[in-house]
Amino acid sequence: MLAGEPQPTRAARRFVAEYLAHHVPEAAEEHVNTVVLVACELAGNAIRYGTEPGDFFRVVIGADDRRTRVEVHDPVRRRPRRRPRSEARSRGRGLLVLDALCEGRWGVEDIPLGKAVWAEIPR
Repeated sequence: MLAGEPQPTRAARRFVAEYLAHHVPEAAEEHVNTVVLVACELAGNAIRYGTEPGDFFRVVIGADDRRTRVEVHDPVRRRPRRRPRSEARSRGRGLLVLDALCEGRWGVEDIPLGKAVWAEIPR
């Protein structure tokens, strides 16, 4: 469990990198970097849109020989939505990043106390 504040994205990044180093030591550096970027994007979205002060979110990761799956659980049921592209906005591109990095393999599921946003990164 990580606090819903900006600093935990660093902890999420470290957790994901250490998990892959231990459980998938043969993973290419590019794959590890992509998984870390996806995890940071999901964690950042959980902090920005899925938590209130004092809330926590959780990062769950699993890997097999075909893909790595990252889930971020937060307590808010509101689902992420794509925003129209805009050069005027400095935020709101996270789902476009997920589409590109995960080849469209991401989604949202309701969980008992909120939602899980997941992404699968092919190896």
